[in-house]
Amino acid sequence: MTTLQPPAAAEPRPAPPPVRRDRRSWKGWGFIGPFAAVFALVFLAPIAYSVYLSLFRDQLIGGTTFVGLENYQQALKDELFWASLGRVALFLVIQVPIMLGIALLVALALDSGRLYGTNFFRITIFLPYAVPAVVATLMWGFMYGTKYGLVGDFNSAFGWSLPDPLSADLVLASIGNIVTWEFVGYNMLIFYAALRVVPHSLYEAAEIDGASQWRVITAIKLPAIRGALVIATIFSIIGSFQLFNEPSILRPLARNAITTDYTPNFYTYSLSFSGQQHNYSATVAIIMGLITMVVAYVVQLRGMRKGA
Repeated sequence: MTTLQPPAAAEPRPAPPPVRRDRRSWKGWGFIGPFAAVFALVFLAPIAYSVYLSLFRDQLIGGTTFVGLENYQQALKDELFWASLGRVALFLVIQVPIMLGIALLVALALDSGRLYGTNFFRITIFLPYAVPAVVATLMWGFMYGTKYGLVGDFNSAFGWSLPDPLSADLVLASIGNIVTWEFVGYNMLIFYAALRVVPHSLYEAAEIDGASQWRVITAIKLPAIRGALVIATIFSIIGSFQLFNEPSILRPLARNAITTDYTPNFYTYSLSFSGQQHNYSATVAIIMGLITMVVAYVVQLRGMRKGA
């Protein structure tokens, strides 16, 4: 009786030799190299040079001397710096919510589809942003004039006694009006673009459930554009801390109200170009950059947090 033998197992084939991979591939650097070079040249290098300047001081005896952190200690005790910082902080707290609120209302009105001539209104509201900041400030500055401006014409024509918008008590509000006029359209466009990508099926489901327009806005639209709201808020915060064009251009019209230390950026500019204090000017600029970065980062964390 013959027995069947199991077939012999096939001999395992030798594994192919491992493919050697060059760990140091430079192809990626070829793509990001130009950007990295420009980024280092126009962003990192100025920051590094400013930090370097802030560690020195020009003295009558001895010339430029290394002083370490003494410039920072001086800045933290500088009343002019803190007064200018408080001024832009007040500007931020009042002007930014008003500007973003108006922009949001306009964006919601345009997105509702209940306005006639939506394209016309959208272009009209965005048009002030296309006007250069220098031109807009000069235009509003002459309208604020009580002698030859629009305010003065109203006083003469109607016998009114309107307060001077460029007085010390009202000039900050006047600057806020200019900035609001300039940037409402810009922020409106951000909000409107975010609203346009919200699925309409959500609105249809809300209508079926009997939700009111206010409920649709608070429960669907605002949560859907929260990212855009945070971005616009951060941009507005940075712009408020960088306030420079408007006060510097209005100063010839309101010398008693706008001083050279009216805002931190104006103070930095005056220290560098008028006072020839380049080292201390760099110190103030770095401190303002750190403050702006911290505030913007806190707002971003708070705004993007779930359940916020």
